[in-house]
Amino acid sequence: MLAEKLISDSVPSVKSTEIGQKALNWMDVLRVSHIPVVDDSKYLGIISDKLIYDLNLLDVPIKKELNKLDTSHTHKDQHIFEVAILMYKLKLSVLPVVDTDHYYIGAITLYDLARRFARLFSLQEVGGVIVLEMNVNDYSLSQISQIVESNNTKILSFFMNRNPGSSNLDLIIKLDKVELSPVIQTLTRYNYNVKAVYMDDSMLNDLYKDRYEQFMKFMNI
Repeated sequence: MLAEKLISDSVPSVKSTEIGQKALNWMDVLRVSHIPVVDDSKYLGIISDKLIYDLNLLDVPIKKELNKLDTSHTHKDQHIFEVAILMYKLKLSVLPVVDTDHYYIGAITLYDLARRFARLFSLQEVGGVIVLEMNVNDYSLSQISQIVESNNTKILSFFMNRNPGSSNLDLIIKLDKVELSPVIQTLTRYNYNVKAVYMDDSMLNDLYKDRYEQFMKFMNI
């Protein structure tokens, strides 16, 4: 999944000749804290609500402080993982996208990014979830895949969650079946610690909500 496929249809840009209040109005509508500044398809930078207030740009054209704009952006052919890392590091709610000639072609919102991750990791597909807890040295995806597939089940996606400073990790595995008893029994027989199992819709919805909230917290927006 490349950046150009993540561009939102709803994010406008503002011109440098427009006042800060107009940018704030769009931020309020979209529930974001950044808006791209673009003149005739030329990307000039991104302005935040904080910058508008700090520089007293409410009734003043943005171009007055053009050199203060953050010029962060992504190129259209960058991968979704690179986009996520960039938005996380820079704490951006909106990330502008430019083409090979550095012309502005659109922007990606944090909401769009989270929605695409949900699709990318098959969160909406029918199936159950198993959470394994293990030492990082015991992690072997090939062995786990073999165990799962030996029970006529497929892995749709998986997440790895390792706490900083810890040698333990949680492996969250999304499978293509809801009835997971045979897989659980085999994993247990191979001495895997099955920390949690989610096999019905209400439990899965709670899990996905929790993971989404963790993702948003991770992005720190």
